[in-house]
Amino acid sequence: MSKRKICVVITARPSYSRIKTALAAIKNHPELELQLVVAASALLDRYGSAVNYIQKDGFEVTAKVFNVLEGENLTAAAKTTGIGILELSTVFDNLSPDIVVTIADRFETMATAISASYMNIPLAHIQGGEVTGNIDEKVRHSITKLADYHFVASEGAHARVLKLGENPSFVFNTGCPSIDLAAEVLKSPKLDFDIYQKYGGVGTAPDLQNGYWVVMQHPVTTEVQSSRKHIEETLFAMKEIQQPVLWFWPNVDAGADGTSTGIRAFREKYDLSNFHFFKNMEPNDFLKLLVNSKGLIGNSSVGIRECAFLGVPVINIGTRQHARDRGNNVIDVDYNREEILLALRKHESHPNPPSSTVYGGGDAGKRIADLLANLELKFHKTITY
Repeated sequence: MSKRKICVVITARPSYSRIKTALAAIKNHPELELQLVVAASALLDRYGSAVNYIQKDGFEVTAKVFNVLEGENLTAAAKTTGIGILELSTVFDNLSPDIVVTIADRFETMATAISASYMNIPLAHIQGGEVTGNIDEKVRHSITKLADYHFVASEGAHARVLKLGENPSFVFNTGCPSIDLAAEVLKSPKLDFDIYQKYGGVGTAPDLQNGYWVVMQHPVTTEVQSSRKHIEETLFAMKEIQQPVLWFWPNVDAGADGTSTGIRAFREKYDLSNFHFFKNMEPNDFLKLLVNSKGLIGNSSVGIRECAFLGVPVINIGTRQHARDRGNNVIDVDYNREEILLALRKHESHPNPPSSTVYGGGDAGKRIADLLANLELKFHKTITY
């Protein structure tokens, strides 16, 4: 009996941590063959070359798709998606997968979903049914309607996918594979590597022994004109506290040019001797960095997901994660330095929020692989509203 071919498409650095344990479970499953396609910003050095970490972890890349247009604006995002449809269609034609897996809600994932759907290839979607406040909201629910199988990460997401009319027999609350990584890290949470030596980066090397904050803030695609102003408010707040700050570069989203320009201009004008800037880190190392930090500031979903499980304090800025299920570790603020500073003081006075399993308990990867091995192959659906 031939193995079922599972084609997983990774298009950006955050997607790798969202799928890593499922990749391992698929690779090791006796009834599955992993076909791994790496595309878009996951291939680019300026966004941290996620493909290097993927290969270092022992995963063989079956195909690469270079489809990112420069510009970091709305037009470039639309054209990048279009090129992705063209290129991925050729890849799927060559690989003939039994199931294609697309991850989460970044705009590049739309190309995966459209290509597979139009080619009558069964499509599985990880992390559908969630709610946020930018273009990802449209992308996520659109992919839900294109997908045949739904591996959601929370009870709230499960309920929303059903409300969208999907067949309950093909909607599964597996939890999020990124929580699997967080569970692994909690078994050995010590920061056992030199972050500056291993990852380089830009800036001084502040002493971290007395604690540090981590910042990861991306532009909001529906607020691109304000991306520079938004990042400046966070920069002013973090400069004010005079504590070590480890800052991670934004994703390749529309508005990223404004975010990046704002950061560069700010560090030319002000003394940021307590700051250090990074492009990327291996998922496990990044989670170790978080669990040993004072907290995470910004608008990354890692603050909503992994940090909830790890019990890491989070200051969530703006609308990007609006209405997403969350634990008690999050304080929501506007793009306002005074609100950010007030939230920092609150977290410093209550530094250990309880752990939450809202996004699962650490076994999502294996559950997803087992489902992919046993689900009925289908590329059409009967919708019930």
